[in-house]
This record gives sequence, structure tokens and C-alpha cells, in this order.
Amino acid sequence: MKAITANRLRDGEVVFLGEGGVWVESFAEAALFPRAEADGVLAAAKEKAEREQFGVDIYAFEVVEQDGVPVPATMRERIRTAGPTVRLDLGKQAA
Repeated sequence: MKAITANRLRDGEVVFLGEGGVWVESFAEAALFPRAEADGVLAAAKEKAEREQFGVDIYAFEVVEQDGVPVPATMRERIRTAGPTVRLDLGKQAA
């Protein structure tokens, strides 16, 4: 499975493509796509985000299941979903 992420232009926040093509701030709300579909969804998301000047650095990343819960496959994406690693009272992990 894959998820799609971007940085929102107005504030740099990491966002994820959710159901119905809506951008969400929480990875838990991200839509997951089979690998075969991810490229097409990614292309459409990039086009729409550029047209609306919504986000930058839009790409798909691998998601794996861990204890029945979807999690990003790489450490880079795990950090992006949680926020800064130097202070746990900042970023998404603080919520």
C-alpha cells in the first residue's frame, strides 16, 4: 500500500491525501492506495495541488502494517508523520 504526502504551501505543514481527495493533517486519516493505483492518484493530486497552489513536494510513500495498524515503511516518513524528534512536546506527537 501507499499513501500520498505533501507540504502545505501556506504554512509548511506535512499533510496527507485523505478520502475523496481531501488533504488531512493526520496520517491516521490518510487514504491508502494499492501500488497499482498510486501513480494515477499521485498524478491527479499533483495537478490539483499545483493548480490550486496548495502544496509542494508531493509524492507517494510505502506503508506497511504493524500489529494491524498501517505505519510508514521508512524512518523518514515516520518522523514526518510525528514531527520533530528533538522535543516531543512539539509537532504532531504532542497532541
